[in-house]
Amino acid sequence: MAEVKKIATRDAYGKALVELGRDHDDLLVFDADLAEATRSGKFGEAYPERFIDCGIAEANMIGMAAGVAATGRTVFATSFAMFASGRAFEQIRNSVGYPHLNVKIGATHGGLSVGEDGATHQCNEDFAVMSTIPGMMVISPSDAIEAEAAVHAAYEIDGPVYMRFGRLPVPVINDRPDYTFEVGKGIVLREGTDVTLVATGLMVGTVLEVAEELARVGISAEVINIHTIKPIDVDLLVASAQKTGRVVTVEEHSVIGGLGSAVCKALSEHAPVPVKVIGVEDTFGESGPALEVLAKYGLDKASVLAKVQEFCR
Repeated sequence: MAEVKKIATRDAYGKALVELGRDHDDLLVFDADLAEATRSGKFGEAYPERFIDCGIAEANMIGMAAGVAATGRTVFATSFAMFASGRAFEQIRNSVGYPHLNVKIGATHGGLSVGEDGATHQCNEDFAVMSTIPGMMVISPSDAIEAEAAVHAAYEIDGPVYMRFGRLPVPVINDRPDYTFEVGKGIVLREGTDVTLVATGLMVGTVLEVAEELARVGISAEVINIHTIKPIDVDLLVASAQKTGRVVTVEEHSVIGGLGSAVCKALSEHAPVPVKVIGVEDTFGESGPALEVLAKYGLDKASVLAKVQEFCR
């Protein structure tokens, strides 16, 4: 069997910024002293006159980005997810969200898969925090191909966008001719009749593997990739829930306020069915190798498989 190609979505973010910079002179990229780690430094190497390292001052970075965006330009402001969504929340809310400016937030190193950086850097709250800001779009791509497409789409959107990218290399699952990315539209990756598995980010690849295992024991699982958490694809979720009668959500994020919460809200209003939310429980993470941390917190293939099987009994 051929080895599956793995690329970190942060690498795709850096690549896409360079591509955008080539085609759009109005684009600027800001970073908060993490340009090598976030990969925004690739843009800085290509277009140094349009790249600003704002130092370890995320709030100031967002304020600067808002000021530049108010002149009609587009700014991608970059930092780790913990600092982008947490430390700069007030500036994002008041200076970017309220005036609905074209500031796109590229947040890398999201979730438990930051690994050894530990609880202070493992941001499991960003979907929840950013989703509360009126008009803010929240995107969590599943692989490098989707990440690159999301960056290009974000540039075209009128208003603020929050995008989460990861440090851990993940399988490329969207390398196919018919792949298309549309903000706000989920993607059915596998048809099924017994249960709907809804995932976002790096958990999409894991859930596809889980579906394969379920098929071996006679459970037909439909797999949906929700790359846009806000606005979420209500129509697709409702149609699938009505077909299968039960839904499981899987995310590298707190079970509070993320994908699971958005899915539960949509289904409770339009297609009430049993829902199992799998994610990080009401706890902080800890330092360790990324794959081991994911396993400890129940986000590896074996753990997710066991939870889905129990739910389907």
